[in-house]
Amino acid sequence: MNDEKFTLIAPCHFGLESVLKREIQDLGYNIINVSDGRVTFEGDSKAIARANIFIRTAERILLKCGSFRATTFDDLFEGVKDIPWERYLPRNAKFWVTKATTNRSALFSASAIQSIVKKAMVDRMSKTYHTSHFDEDGDEYPVRIFILKDEVEVTLDTTGVSLHKRGYRKLVGKAPISETLAAALIMLTPWRSDRILVDPFCGSGTFPIEAAMIGANIAPGLNREFTSDKWLKFMTKKEWYEAYDEAASLEKTDIEMNIQGYDLDSEMVKCAIQNAKEAGVDKYIHFQARNVRDLRNPKPYGFLITNPPYGERLEEKEALPELYNMIGESYRGLKDWSMFIITSYEDAERYLGRKADKNRKIYNGMIKSYFLSYMGAKPPKRKPTNGE
Repeated sequence: MNDEKFTLIAPCHFGLESVLKREIQDLGYNIINVSDGRVTFEGDSKAIARANIFIRTAERILLKCGSFRATTFDDLFEGVKDIPWERYLPRNAKFWVTKATTNRSALFSASAIQSIVKKAMVDRMSKTYHTSHFDEDGDEYPVRIFILKDEVEVTLDTTGVSLHKRGYRKLVGKAPISETLAAALIMLTPWRSDRILVDPFCGSGTFPIEAAMIGANIAPGLNREFTSDKWLKFMTKKEWYEAYDEAASLEKTDIEMNIQGYDLDSEMVKCAIQNAKEAGVDKYIHFQARNVRDLRNPKPYGFLITNPPYGERLEEKEALPELYNMIGESYRGLKDWSMFIITSYEDAERYLGRKADKNRKIYNGMIKSYFLSYMGAKPPKRKPTNGE
């Protein structure tokens, strides 16, 4: 629409900032800052559409409207009132503070922060629109406030329903891994679409489905809507249409992949098949009810990427040594394969039978988890054929 630049913030799982940073750079945007669980970058209004549609590893895309220091509620009120809300919100906008987080700050009552921010916004908009009454019967503009060490950051949530809700996962089992986390973990591995990928604990199919979407270059937000796709004060519908068209044009429809998902529970396998259909990737994945001890594959250089049970309940914990032993044994039977496991089970490496080549700490929600990497041999480089 114009060359105006915006500051955008993409929150993510702690420990996955490097993957998200790479995604944003691949879209062509400048990184402003990387901190724990978030990447801040700069982009034009079209960047809001492209980031929401293309990024696999962020939880949402926030538009930064202002920042200032506040140690009192008066400071907060004045700081929010100084933000040019008329630049973003039309007169009939429905606006509210959907979340306020505060850490190591004088202001700590989330409900009081929410209430004062709303009052300050109304005060500012009253002067612009010459009314003290707002019907709020228009499009939604959810506000999110972050206060860290008395520094306030005021943002608009451009996403709405979190980005991990791709729209394909209609059916889930217990403790499913989120789509954004699964995509980020796959992207932390050297897996490429021409290599075999097996998830022996596939549950509702998230790892295989996200891998197939990455391999076929299907944008994760292609088949869903976003809160900001109706914001017309500083964006246009045309920018959204162009971003969706760009995403659709980049999909690889002629690709072949060997992706497999197994689970002991045949009902979960049915869920996974249905979810893969919803995502439009069922042709790339073979799902089957199978025990991890029966994992065999004659081909070398494959990838095992999985989220095995890690014993939330006591009786499950007692079964873990045998289960992880079994995973280790099956892995040792695969020639030159690499294995990547996310688990919060502290003794995982011990029972897998080998220390991981790399152990990365990742927070899965509030659960401290470990992403264990076991690197197999690299396949030999292909000799170029004539004409290449």
